[in-house]
Amino acid sequence: MKQEAFEQKHQPLWDEMAELLKSLEQPFYKRRKLPPQPELPGFYRQVCNHYALARSRRYSPALVDELHHLVMRGHQQLYSRHGAWLWRLLSFVAMDFPSALRRNIRYFVLALALFLLPALLVGAFCYSDPELIYSVMDDAQVADMEAMYAPDAEHPGRPEGRDSESDFVMFGFYISNNIGIGFRTFAGGILLGIGTIFTLLFNGVVIGGVAGHLTQLGYTDTFWPFVSGHSSLELTAIVICGAAGLMLGHAVIAPGQYRRVDALKERGQEALKLVMGAAIMLLGAAFIEAFWSSSSASYEIKFAVAALLWGMMLLYFIRMGRE
Repeated sequence: MKQEAFEQKHQPLWDEMAELLKSLEQPFYKRRKLPPQPELPGFYRQVCNHYALARSRRYSPALVDELHHLVMRGHQQLYSRHGAWLWRLLSFVAMDFPSALRRNIRYFVLALALFLLPALLVGAFCYSDPELIYSVMDDAQVADMEAMYAPDAEHPGRPEGRDSESDFVMFGFYISNNIGIGFRTFAGGILLGIGTIFTLLFNGVVIGGVAGHLTQLGYTDTFWPFVSGHSSLELTAIVICGAAGLMLGHAVIAPGQYRRVDALKERGQEALKLVMGAAIMLLGAAFIEAFWSSSSASYEIKFAVAALLWGMMLLYFIRMGRE
């Protein structure tokens, strides 16, 4: 077969494969919306055969190069799987997580109220009455908290017995502690939402009480610079876990037209996106808490970084994931 007849016969297939590859080579945030492409393997096998025929028949170098390039692009799409997990993670962080939170904003607002209102009220009361903190925590816990944030503390914010440990060890400790709080907040939702509500109220009372008491003692130069850096990620993630737990509780209490098991499955898939995103935030909070919050940077710099992190997080949840 002459080259001209060969090209006329197979050019439509080559053009179709080129268009298909062009769509698959888009950035991940556009490619994720494409339907499955089951015809690609068949196109690839045919073009490989055409490439071999073009070489064996000594067709023009331009045609051989064109087919070789098409074969290489198809091979990359079919067999290059390294880094796929990274693209899925980036897609989740950039698209799925923030959009899932906006879809379920009412649960987030309710969880935020359950956490923030007790924190503000108890914090104000503990600030005005130094003895009230002992109604929230026992004497030993109060003493440990005061020692952690005392002006002469060598490593502010680190629990007693851990002030000499490395930042990396503390990173692991904070991960365990943060993930534990987040999981309990989420898992408590299965108990008609009561466990989630209690955990949010309890954490709000304790955190607010500690903040009010330490501020009243004048430990502002150690306490607030320490917590400001990681608070945007940590506290927001806990509230998001609370929102996910409330979703489970709502599915149990009011399954609607579904059976409770089916309602749990449906809302659980959406809640799982929130929990996975919150886990990433808690991991980031643990990193900041271990390597930045306890650093010797001035409080002006720490407050500036904290303001930047709060602003970036708000912008992320407002803008990311929109079509």
